[in-house]
Amino acid sequence: MRVLLIGANGYLGRFVAERLLADPAVQLTALGRGDDADVRFDLATGSPGALTRFLDAVHPGVVINCAGATRGGARELTRHNTVAVATVCEALRRSGCGARLVQIGCGAEYGPSQPGSSTAEDAVPRPGGPYGVSKLAATELVLGSGLDAVVLRVFSPAGPGTPAGSPLGRLAEAMRRAMQSGDGELKLGGLGVQRDFVDVRDVARAVHAASLSAAQGVINIGSGRAVRLRDAAAVLARVAGYGGALHELDTPSGPLRPTIGHPRPEPDHTPPVAYPYPDGCGSWQQADVRTARDRLGWRPRINLEESLADIWMEAACRI
Repeated sequence: MRVLLIGANGYLGRFVAERLLADPAVQLTALGRGDDADVRFDLATGSPGALTRFLDAVHPGVVINCAGATRGGARELTRHNTVAVATVCEALRRSGCGARLVQIGCGAEYGPSQPGSSTAEDAVPRPGGPYGVSKLAATELVLGSGLDAVVLRVFSPAGPGTPAGSPLGRLAEAMRRAMQSGDGELKLGGLGVQRDFVDVRDVARAVHAASLSAAQGVINIGSGRAVRLRDAAAVLARVAGYGGALHELDTPSGPLRPTIGHPRPEPDHTPPVAYPYPDGCGSWQQADVRTARDRLGWRPRINLEESLADIWMEAACRI
């Protein structure tokens, strides 16, 4: 099976590529903007006609789109997340390759949900920010394209390679700095949100399964369990062996898990570290992942503690 992977050098794309290369039945071609791509092509600026000619030459059986942007203004997000997908859909419609499309969506397309609830694929999407809007528009383009296509709505990916600008990446970096400087107290803000973290390697397994399946429509990919960011911080401290006190600034209850260690006796005037989660999803998000189980035969295998341990391993290498 010949697979064209778009965005192979991105956070998710790297693990998808690794998973596909481990399958001896897959012939992988990587398309992207970087010099190390097999074929250089910018979806945000390239024409559907040029991409069609490439598809007709390579004739893939599956096209996987992991490309996109998570940060930037509305125009930039629209260009990389929506216009780019319109180019892929138009090129596939024009091409004679008949390839199946696996599009990577995101949980931010749903927007805020009721605390305690699990969001299923039939929930009405109400994205709360430009990122979710741009990804939802891409999903609608795919679903309305008439192609053999599936959209995997990935919730909050975690694990090795987690971007330093993400909430878990920032947590690890702040803890690394505290340990490196000997700080016995770490002030943390914005830890009240609860998110459904799913390991990036489990996401890659889901993408592989989707490429082999006949499933269409939208399928959620998550752990099925919401975790409060402050709890993730406490687990990360245990994994890292951080003996200081974690003080949460956005609740009146004082230190977070003060039994972890003892703060320094002298006042600590270090500015607080805030962890914004600007995904427009409010305080709670948890995926209903039964469709992935039933239609893809997929279940998450890697727990959050293992994901955090791998995040910390990369941060610790910088100490």
